[in-house]
Amino acid sequence: MDPRTPVVAGGGQLNQRDAALEPVDMIVEAARRAAADAGAPGLAEAVESVRVVGMLSWRYRDPGRLVGERLGAPVRHTVYTGNGGSHPQALVNDAAEDIAAGRCDVVLVGGAEAWRTRMALKADGRRPQWTIQGDDVEEPERRPEVPMRAPAELRAGLDRPAFVYPLFEQALRLNAGRSNAGHRARIAGLWARFSESAVANPAAWTRRAYTPEEIAEPTPDNRIIAWPYTKLMNSNNNVEQAAAVLVCSARAARRFGVPADRWVFPRAGTEAADTAAIAARPRLDGSPAIRAAGRAALRLAGLELADLGPVDLYSCFPSAVQVAATELGLPIDDPARPLTVTGGLTFAGGPWNNYSTHAIATMADQVRRAQRPGLVTANSGYLTRHSIGVYAPWPGDGFHRCSATAQADAQPPTPVAEGYAGPAELEAWTVVFTRDGEAETAMAALRTPSGARTLARCVEPDAVTRLVHEEETGVKADVHEDGTFTPR
Repeated sequence: MDPRTPVVAGGGQLNQRDAALEPVDMIVEAARRAAADAGAPGLAEAVESVRVVGMLSWRYRDPGRLVGERLGAPVRHTVYTGNGGSHPQALVNDAAEDIAAGRCDVVLVGGAEAWRTRMALKADGRRPQWTIQGDDVEEPERRPEVPMRAPAELRAGLDRPAFVYPLFEQALRLNAGRSNAGHRARIAGLWARFSESAVANPAAWTRRAYTPEEIAEPTPDNRIIAWPYTKLMNSNNNVEQAAAVLVCSARAARRFGVPADRWVFPRAGTEAADTAAIAARPRLDGSPAIRAAGRAALRLAGLELADLGPVDLYSCFPSAVQVAATELGLPIDDPARPLTVTGGLTFAGGPWNNYSTHAIATMADQVRRAQRPGLVTANSGYLTRHSIGVYAPWPGDGFHRCSATAQADAQPPTPVAEGYAGPAELEAWTVVFTRDGEAETAMAALRTPSGARTLARCVEPDAVTRLVHEEETGVKADVHEDGTFTPR
């Protein structure tokens, strides 16, 4: 074996329920757990490069430097990302590529959020006594965040994932020809299966199996956020977690005594991006980028879809899983192969940007157990940027990587009618509810007579309530100059 062959040696995860470690110390603990998982505790102290996923619960100038110092490791290179859930897998792809090229031998990829502690202190009028780095600290290598919140989206009120992914869900329902009740039962069943996977995952935040009825039924503890999603269909960011993955060369794995049965090989890494603006997407229920990146990843790994064992599809909301499964050719209800090894963002946790670090750490263990290749997808924005990794219990011909964005871009975008006023037809919509359970605002994608797409919102109470129960696409509407619409 080439001594530069990259190896995922170990993964570590931390659920912080009682203690109050600050985020960098949570990463340090996760790194030590990753080294213990590798069977080589000294590996954490040999890290040369620390690559940290962007954190929201505290602002650090260079968290990787702090992690290295607290591990006592000879870190000479650090990376810090902006926001985006695709970053963890992309960072592992970067690490594998750098190791294969001989640029480094031991890399730590990690992230953490101490969100519950931060919010509890804020509610008390206090700030955490966590490390503050001065402006004199040298900046790490930066990876930019994924663009979101285009002006047309903000004008329509589509300013956050909890509103945009239900819009995609409605497009999935309409294009499949399902009723509201039938589709909600389908996605509640999907999410119930995710909760069952969380029960089997020792690192999951919520290890309780929910029934489809519990997930679908609105209650005071499970209110509708944006139709058709209840709270139990949304990501759970009210957690306190860290995850870390140690990637090293085969040479370093041998030197630090990582047993051969712990080695997991990154076989392929791919990235691709869909059209950033929602209004310009070729389809609201699809992702040319996931399809292209998935095909490229399997091709580079020398595998077919049927060769895969465990998979983990990025699972911020049910629509993200359904789109990814369809583009990859995976059924959503195969009992022999659940679409998650973690339990997803609702149940396993993995807050904000760092979910896929948890998924990769869990996947490494699953690949060892199953002795079959596994696949992880990671997603940023509104199904905008994607990173895919294939992991295997054998090295094959090494690690390969490519971008598949050019293939994704072969599907032309939809013309956008920004600032449009006039007649249109509803293509897909969602309805945002208040905390008291009242339908408040409808947000929609509409098609103009020319076939262009525009985004708009509706606040007329009767019309908003009607749209909660509307079953069919093609509802006629008038779009106004102020960015609102009125169904006819």
